[in-house]
Amino acid sequence: MCNLYSQTKSQDAMRHVFDAVVDQGEPFEDKAGNLPPMPGIYPDYSAPIIRHGARGWQLGTARWGMPTPPKFLVGKRTDPGVTNIRNTGSPHWRRWLGVQNRCLVPFTGFSELDARPGASRNHPVWFALGPDRPLAFFAGIRTEWTSVRKLKEGEVTADLFGFLTCAPNAEVAPVHPKAMPVILTEPEEWRLWLTAPASEALRLQRPLQDGMVQIVAEGGREDPIPG
Repeated sequence: MCNLYSQTKSQDAMRHVFDAVVDQGEPFEDKAGNLPPMPGIYPDYSAPIIRHGARGWQLGTARWGMPTPPKFLVGKRTDPGVTNIRNTGSPHWRRWLGVQNRCLVPFTGFSELDARPGASRNHPVWFALGPDRPLAFFAGIRTEWTSVRKLKEGEVTADLFGFLTCAPNAEVAPVHPKAMPVILTEPEEWRLWLTAPASEALRLQRPLQDGMVQIVAEGGREDPIPG
């Protein structure tokens, strides 16, 4: 389960990479404020997403963790959220698979705890598309939801997001044999995820092609920003 990732590129970089998706004349609104590099994004952190907005595409922020299925909240006072979604056939998740609830989650690296033989139990391994941390996207879903995320906050209404997972590819499997995030690297994939019917878009829930990610760092709780 990916519960730590990074996004260290500038807002301009996020906007420009998305230029390949936006048709000429389609509005694009930046409502993310001033985003610093984020070398370590944890559950419930506020992080950037690209989504459908009121007037076209929108770069904004949301808290990482979708609403938890009710059966797992019995007897609990808070809902910290679900970061990774695998079973898209569940009625709980199907309600958020329409185009208005799909989003792209920009990232430059993601971390999995090391399950290789002899590895330390809490040894993070960082993956990226290359040493220079090219920008790519997770296939995400989002919603606005009212809940108690933390007792000290009380009830809040917040924009939330999570991203899909799938079976791991050859590079991730030795470190984390259960799953990896659904990663989209091409403009046609980004647009398909944001605009196609769910039955077509969900074909993208598959492992990234072998050889497209590599281990770029180990042991740290943040992804080192290349110099």
